[in-house]
Amino acid sequence: MKDVIEWFRENGGVKVIENELDVELEIPHIAYLEIKKENSKPLLFTNPISKRLGIKYDMPVFMNLFANKDLTKDIFGTHPDIIAKDIEWLLKMKPPKGIVEKIKMLPKLWKLKSVFPKRTKNRGECQEIILKGNDIDLDNLPILKTWEEDGGRFITMGQTYTKSLDGNIQNLGMYRLQQYDKKSLGMHWQIHKDGAHFFNDYAKAGKKMPVSIAIGGDPLYIWCGQAPMPHGMFELMLYGLIRGENAKLVKSITNDIYVPRDVDIVIEGFVDPSIRKVEGPFGDHTGYYTLPEEFPVVEVTAITMRKKSVFHATVVGKPPLEDKYMGWGTERIFLPLLKPMAPDLIDYHMPENGVFHNLIMSKMKTLYKGHAMQFMHAFWGVGQMSFVKHAIFVDENAPDLNSYEEIAKYILDRVDKKKIFISKGIVDHLDHSSNEQFVGGKLGVDATDEKVERKIDILSDEDLLEKAKALDGQIVDLKQFVLESSNPICVVSVNKKDLMKKLFSKLESLSKHVAILVVVDHKNNDLKHPYMLVWRVVNNIDAGRDILLDPFIAIDATNKSEVDGFHRKWPGDTLCTKEVLESLKERGLVEYDDELIKKFGLLEFN
Repeated sequence: MKDVIEWFRENGGVKVIENELDVELEIPHIAYLEIKKENSKPLLFTNPISKRLGIKYDMPVFMNLFANKDLTKDIFGTHPDIIAKDIEWLLKMKPPKGIVEKIKMLPKLWKLKSVFPKRTKNRGECQEIILKGNDIDLDNLPILKTWEEDGGRFITMGQTYTKSLDGNIQNLGMYRLQQYDKKSLGMHWQIHKDGAHFFNDYAKAGKKMPVSIAIGGDPLYIWCGQAPMPHGMFELMLYGLIRGENAKLVKSITNDIYVPRDVDIVIEGFVDPSIRKVEGPFGDHTGYYTLPEEFPVVEVTAITMRKKSVFHATVVGKPPLEDKYMGWGTERIFLPLLKPMAPDLIDYHMPENGVFHNLIMSKMKTLYKGHAMQFMHAFWGVGQMSFVKHAIFVDENAPDLNSYEEIAKYILDRVDKKKIFISKGIVDHLDHSSNEQFVGGKLGVDATDEKVERKIDILSDEDLLEKAKALDGQIVDLKQFVLESSNPICVVSVNKKDLMKKLFSKLESLSKHVAILVVVDHKNNDLKHPYMLVWRVVNNIDAGRDILLDPFIAIDATNKSEVDGFHRKWPGDTLCTKEVLESLKERGLVEYDDELIKKFGLLEFN
């Protein structure tokens, strides 16, 4: 990481913060605000402390490595689209015909020699210091507590290395790890992850599962840990393809897991299938807390590290965060792997305020009636795409999917109730809106057809709000978006006291003025900021329960409770701690105002 930091200094700059700052709340809050800036920088905290534990750490904390798009591209060494072309070439590779084709193929074939990781017999730089037995103490690592209601301190960017029971398959994943005490961690691998599948096999065999968690090293290791590789493929093969050199691995000291030799810290251990412990709550990348739930426990058998190591961490919560840029790389690089299941796919995009698995937009070449619906089923049936809740499809004439204003109008000009498909399927482990965990509503919108005719008369926000308030006293505010489209969106905020379906019924008389009605809670939602409204809506709805298509398209994006017949606990937003923000502001370490608070939902308001 020392080399990595120097590389960052040369390629994008590093903001060094030398103040003594607490790993609990203070450091994460600074990183959280920094990454929301247009010109955000990586942060190096040189004097982390723990006031609670009375510790001054001798290793710095490095955050926001993927601070912006240019820096992320530099980490890859090239634009992700170029990497995608290499993958596409591999997928379509055919035996060369003639000597000329063979010669042209040589450079790419030569690059393939670097794909497979190499195991070395010597110890690595990550094993200069070896702590075992009574010397093991996780308290001595500057592990962060990000949010006030978090269940404890969490490792947020650990590279978790595992292997299958028969030893034939290796895996690299990125899972959060809660520190329970000096020698144990909670292993939050969700039921759909490869690590969890391996664990199930170990449990059936009655064996402890070896695991090693690496921190630091080449930032590309970290990105590979979250890459949605096909089952059975070791993620570090992708590292070799991108870097053009083999990942060099060394054996852990107390188990037989191999890890990159040049990482900073390795936490080795075993997961005992007979031990489970409550993990969480934790403010996750959805921008909500995930609720406490039992997960397996890592019993730490060794900690190894460099002599001068650096601790790497990230903050997850409400967007935008550095997963925005990591996700951008993933989106571009994995486009070729989607095309075999959907050959007429042109492009796709997962906006970060849709927290990736909650919203996808796809551009396709439409060849026949129902083609978009065929795509929906294909997406919802394969790999991690199966967790996507809301999918919108446009044709090849649509604007660039990243041009949000233009693509929003294009979609709304083509929204037709007959082309809205509501289904049911698997949802992400972290999804909180479905009536039952893991299974919920899916929404597909076919916007590949011709522009539809506008059928409503637009009123001003003020006039429409007055009429709406007269019909239902729960309504507080109203704002309309994309008024020039065939289907403008009307967003209403409410102080909710009853079922929103009753409100929809009361507003039926406004159907001549409303095409799409979206209802959110007045608390913590500012109707001036569509970025966060999109985040709220796609998080909060179960399509099968919360969308009505008559008399207008109505979407209930309010928080759910027993009033709605919702019997799971509804989690809270990730919110900064006001006293911590105020203290950091007084010391000149962060800048914010009421507008920024509302723009990104930093604190409670309304």
